[in-house]
Amino acid sequence: MAWVILAIAVVTEIIWALSLKWAATLGTWQASAVPVSLSFLNMALLAFAMRGISAGTAYAIWTGLGAVGVIIGGILLFDEKVNPVQIGFMTLIVIGVAGTKLFSSS
Repeated sequence: MAWVILAIAVVTEIIWALSLKWAATLGTWQASAVPVSLSFLNMALLAFAMRGISAGTAYAIWTGLGAVGVIIGGILLFDEKVNPVQIGFMTLIVIGVAGTKLFSSS
């Protein structure tokens, strides 16, 4: 169950980070409330996942997949550009996350 919670935390992390950019474009306090609210949910989910997964493993997966997800979301939602070298390093992050999960003891 901890891995499912961590997966939800990763998705929440991606939405949170993308909502920061969205809120910045609107510039209203209502829009700013969205990332603030998501940050509380995000931290709670990560903490809950860490009950069953070591902190280092959970954090590495959360940050790694979160970063890749935000890059992909930025491409899709905000027309941000990435080059082939960046895609290569994103691939290395995903390989690292998969290895971290594969060789975790929990």
